[in-house]
Amino acid sequence: MPQPVPVFDGHNDFVLRLLGEPERRDEIWLKGDGQGHLDLPRMQAGGFAGGFFAIYIPSPPSDEIGDRDELMDKPPFALPLPDPIAHPVAQPVALAALGQLLWMERAANGAFKWCRTAPELRDCMARGVIAGVIHMEGAEAIDPGLDALHVWHAAGLRSLGPVWSRPTAFGHGVPFRFPGSPDTGPGLTPAGKALVRECDRLGVIVDLSHLNEKGFDDVARISSRPLVATHSNAHAVTPSTRNLTDRQLAMIAESDGIVGLNFATVFLRPDGRKSPQMGWEPVMRHLDHLLAHLGEHRVGLGSDFDGATVPEGIADAAGLPRLLQAMRDHGFGEDLVRRIAHENWLAFLDRALPA
Repeated sequence: MPQPVPVFDGHNDFVLRLLGEPERRDEIWLKGDGQGHLDLPRMQAGGFAGGFFAIYIPSPPSDEIGDRDELMDKPPFALPLPDPIAHPVAQPVALAALGQLLWMERAANGAFKWCRTAPELRDCMARGVIAGVIHMEGAEAIDPGLDALHVWHAAGLRSLGPVWSRPTAFGHGVPFRFPGSPDTGPGLTPAGKALVRECDRLGVIVDLSHLNEKGFDDVARISSRPLVATHSNAHAVTPSTRNLTDRQLAMIAESDGIVGLNFATVFLRPDGRKSPQMGWEPVMRHLDHLLAHLGEHRVGLGSDFDGATVPEGIADAAGLPRLLQAMRDHGFGEDLVRRIAHENWLAFLDRALPA
């Protein structure tokens, strides 16, 4: 049986599963318990060859919001922004997540490795070793003075989103709203602008996913590096606050950046629903739109595995070959399928990460 085409993924939230049940981490990571979207056996079966693994601080449940899944499956919806999370609260959670991420490499016994440079990534993928990049989704674990940024960088952090969909000391995330515009508030704070400059200096990628439009524009003005949205889709197809307008796509293309297609149904479906019962047509509409506005060399995948509801046709990491086959059935040639699957991400990381 032929080996699946390797996939490099722009975003997942797998570590949340380890944090939730640390006593079961061998079963969750190494053996695969059949839950969620990711584990080592399913990644190997589906050709998941590398990706960004997010450190994320969950917001506490809110009785005021109600059942988020139910609300997001009955558009229109407008969920309020969660409250900010203070740095002293976030830091221990983030450190616990980092500990689980480092354990994953040790436990995998050579099958998985954290990478800090583009050559390391390419070497791992050439040898069949799954290549991970440590990402931080929401910078609450970094103090406004940025001392912690240097500690995290030394620990292997190579990608950072200043916000998730809530405010931080650095900027403002978009609320979950459909229909809605990403123009939802002010831009980066002075600390946020300093964060972008220091990330540029260190070689840490600044992720634009979840950032509101004015914050996006601030990053574009300040950063000298290619712009990236690791897991976002096209606002013209699905008018969610989380998706990118054509103006934003043009700015990413001009910088020679990249966008990773988000598998979250709520950002794929033109009707904004969360239900996984959907065909391939919405996925292909987003890919067609991203390719038309970014070009064939600036579109990748950003699954949001273990952090979102994904289409039933994909289901989990083992289903990635079905997505690639759907691209072929849609008329994409094999060269384009391979570019979207992994080559575009690797070329971007050649440009964005220090050697």
